[in-house]
Amino acid sequence: MSAVKNMIKDNYNMMLLRDYLRATIKDAGFSHADIAKTPTGTKVSLYVTRPGIVIGRKGSGIRAITEKLGTDFGLKNPLITVVEIDKPELSPSVMCNRMASHIERGTAFRRATMWTLKQVMENGAMGVQITISGKLRGDRSAFEKHTAGILPRAGYHAETIVDEDIAHVKTPMGLIGIRIRIAKKEKEIPEFELKKSDKPKDADPAEIEVKDESSDAKDSGSDAKDVGSDAKGEQAKVEEIEIEGSKIEVVKAEGKKDEAASETEAIAIAEEKMKSIETHEEVEETLK
Repeated sequence: MSAVKNMIKDNYNMMLLRDYLRATIKDAGFSHADIAKTPTGTKVSLYVTRPGIVIGRKGSGIRAITEKLGTDFGLKNPLITVVEIDKPELSPSVMCNRMASHIERGTAFRRATMWTLKQVMENGAMGVQITISGKLRGDRSAFEKHTAGILPRAGYHAETIVDEDIAHVKTPMGLIGIRIRIAKKEKEIPEFELKKSDKPKDADPAEIEVKDESSDAKDSGSDAKDVGSDAKGEQAKVEEIEIEGSKIEVVKAEGKKDEAASETEAIAIAEEKMKSIETHEEVEETLK
């Protein structure tokens, strides 16, 4: 078998594995999986919002996934590591699944779109774009794009700081596709930074330079404090759990408070809050 056929086969198996994980651990808020081959076996890192649901009671869930990866997908001696996502609202895969669940439950697509935009931007994203297409209103297919913030759409910057994912949802009208692109501030590029200059017009250049140096020193000190606080807030705790002789690593983010125990409960809570959002249709009706 040639190298091209091997690559196509590996990519196809990865696609099937991703679809299986998304369907199996959907309630745990599955984001993505990293697979790396090691001399002792295959290391699989699962990034989820709630690791406890993946592990299951007494490790029943993790054992089932391990057996499935070894038998159906041909991974040799899979070693699974469960990693908790610090901010699920900045993961396109998690937000695609949440928005698809809202639409599947009967929520209006524009209301679900506005709620998703609001959640992503409030959690510190630089920009977001949501594209929804399919039979949204009638027999004819249509699409809508909603954008907020700064989002590069092409070129090197788009590949560097933008993450995207696609999800599909079945409705009585037909199949609807959801595509979410998120630009993160952690990967911000200097071209997208907004800088303000507070220099007076009638001041000496020497005085301006001295003031700038002192302000830069203060800013650097404040930035160092901010970085230190962020580092403390994003500290990860690694725990090893032994289940029948096998060790499973669980990486948990400290200082995180979850209102819901599962992704289904989080979606139900969001639906109650979503009722307070005004869509474009409601605003048009009030103006008539």
